[in-house]
Amino acid sequence: MRIFVNFERYYTTFFMSIALYSITSSLHNEVAENVREEDFIIAIEDALGEPFEYFGDDFSSYGEHDADVIYVRTGGTEGIFKSLGLKGDIKLLTSGKSNSLAASMEILSYLRANGQSGEILHGSPEYIASRLEGEGGQGEGESWHKPLEPVDLGGVRLGVVGAPSDWLISSGVDYAAAKEKLNVELVDIPMAELLDEMKSFEGDTRSFEGSEAIYDALKRLISRYGLSGLTIRCFDLLDTVHNTGCLALARLNSEGIPSSCEGDIPALLTMVWLQKKYSCPGFQCNLSRISGDKFLFAHCTVPFSMLTSFRYTTHFESGIGTAIKGEMEEREVVICKFAPDLKSMVEIPARILENRSEAGLCRTQIVVEAPGAASYFLREPLANHHVVAYR
Repeated sequence: MRIFVNFERYYTTFFMSIALYSITSSLHNEVAENVREEDFIIAIEDALGEPFEYFGDDFSSYGEHDADVIYVRTGGTEGIFKSLGLKGDIKLLTSGKSNSLAASMEILSYLRANGQSGEILHGSPEYIASRLEGEGGQGEGESWHKPLEPVDLGGVRLGVVGAPSDWLISSGVDYAAAKEKLNVELVDIPMAELLDEMKSFEGDTRSFEGSEAIYDALKRLISRYGLSGLTIRCFDLLDTVHNTGCLALARLNSEGIPSSCEGDIPALLTMVWLQKKYSCPGFQCNLSRISGDKFLFAHCTVPFSMLTSFRYTTHFESGIGTAIKGEMEEREVVICKFAPDLKSMVEIPARILENRSEAGLCRTQIVVEAPGAASYFLREPLANHHVVAYR
């Protein structure tokens, strides 16, 4: 222990050695400032009355301090975390932007699945400081997990174009289990096959027409393989055709063809189930921020049929392609997700309160009220993406 004198506050206190590590994805170009200079970090230090010890992405001294905190600065960092092979009780610090919280949920789900403990530190600087000082955290609250009962989804074939994105470290699905429990056949389709379909497009793949060409290519794969839905490793399109799948997935979902981003198979299965139960497409989204019983969800694609209005913009992480900034109805919804092992699920009743247009987040943004659900997202989330559907 060391003595820290804060002359501005006119008091003296003992303080811990709190090491701050950080992981950042190269996909998030908007995160440019030094961690030390972020207002978010400065506010936590102010609430603590002491500074962090900064180690950045050098984890060589991890575990040698009174407390070790990993600042998950952006989405797309889950694979980075997994490669570190860290042990012990993991503290994941999250902000309310750049898919920081969503990535932390995927990491925490991975830890829980592998018998490790962890905690997401999310909220006001004062709350985060109190947790770092060992004070009471988010209560257990109601458990939203319930058994996923066997259900016949009609023997449909669902395509997996490419493979799950590398950051979906807690979202793997056993194909045989999906067949046995849900009567769903998952069909692997190489990404190269989609890219071959794109070769017939004679225009600029970076354009709006290029976004439509991705849709046309997926439709041909759907016909070829007899698919009722699909998921696509869409971030691979950034480097290959310099575009995104946001527009294509928005159109497919609106046509009643459940389609998920990033090769997320649990999200896709959830969308198929929601379509069957509620006759409504699902909005696959990231949880970006929690404030009491209010939750800010966002993503760059959303079914057109769920929107009251929309405009085209660019994909958030890359700044390219054709993404959808939509406005959704302020009405009753359900927040749903199947566990990757298909043994449990969550189905949380909620209500959309408002639409947002904040910087630093994916394009379509909704604030949803779901009383009592905060403990689930912070303590026992079923991976990253969740699906919102009207009910």
